[in-house]
Amino acid sequence: MRRRTSLAVVALATATLMSLAFVPTVAAQASPGLLAAMQHDLGLTTEQASLRLAQEHQATDVLPAAQHAAGAAYGGAWFDPTRGKLVVGVTDPAVGAAVRNTGSDTVLVPVSAAELDGAKAALDRSTAPASVTSWRTDPKTGHLVVSINRSDAAALAFVKRAKASGIPVRVESAPRPVTASAGTVGGDPYYINGNVRCSIGFSVQGGFVSAGHCGSAGSTVTGWDGSAMGSFVDSSFPGNDYSYVSIGNGWWTTPVVLGWGTTSDQLVRGSNVAPPGTSICRSGSTTHWHCGVVEALNETVNYAQGSVYELTRTSVCAEPGDSGGSFISGDQAQGVTSGTNGNCTTGGQTWFQPVNEILQRYGLTLVTA
Repeated sequence: MRRRTSLAVVALATATLMSLAFVPTVAAQASPGLLAAMQHDLGLTTEQASLRLAQEHQATDVLPAAQHAAGAAYGGAWFDPTRGKLVVGVTDPAVGAAVRNTGSDTVLVPVSAAELDGAKAALDRSTAPASVTSWRTDPKTGHLVVSINRSDAAALAFVKRAKASGIPVRVESAPRPVTASAGTVGGDPYYINGNVRCSIGFSVQGGFVSAGHCGSAGSTVTGWDGSAMGSFVDSSFPGNDYSYVSIGNGWWTTPVVLGWGTTSDQLVRGSNVAPPGTSICRSGSTTHWHCGVVEALNETVNYAQGSVYELTRTSVCAEPGDSGGSFISGDQAQGVTSGTNGNCTTGGQTWFQPVNEILQRYGLTLVTA
């Protein structure tokens, strides 16, 4: 059973709306904890954090229309905090006016999103060596980006395969990401088979979603208080990194991302996809709230256990035990924590499995306020 009640959620929403009534609606709906985390991790004032949330909400809303207006000339999109709006890459200036009519800015890019995604999909079908840590597309420059942790013959051969697509390739150095589950410790976690700790992602009708590497179908789950919650209905890892856990035994679902007692809980109102450049925050049972920005969509990460596809890359930190935890942008659910190549002392990147893919895969409905 959850120790937080629906009355507390209502009280939080009311208090937040009253205290932030002077800012745009979406920012007014953000919890003080979310704004505080954005200030700390992104170096913003309260007013700047509130304004950015409102601008990012608008960018997320117009993205589908902007992509439709660009058609075959669509070259990807990202949020530009200096402009305060969505920027859409286009390969044909003739579609620029139609895209700008959606409320977006446009820039000319050398390669369409379809071409970039096609080149990456071909690379996904190959086997990556341990010296290759991840690969993604960069719509701003029209490159495939391959990250390696050492320049050995196998890594160079993989880069050569990437170049065979005809798309320019940029090679970066980066440590290998690892998944972020952990052994049993105190906190506010959930436990798998009594000895592995992960973090709840988002409530869905009948249970919650989390990371796939946390447990397998049939694994039993207990809550922070040691009481039985339910079990894994299904999970997928590697290839994907998601799972669905059904609950019962007196537990119920709520449309919140937990602040773990250090920040206010954040209400969840939807799952619109945040474009690159958008601020994003993560909540987990080890390191609680941390924020950063979305750096890339559809990145393939080569874990020791195998490659995981279509992950979102962020500048947010994470540590063992944060696996499965919530990534949220404003009040929009984004995904569940998969893995990281750093920690919250030195920093690093953290990847998440997009929540909409999980919902579609299992036919689930997100619990929203």
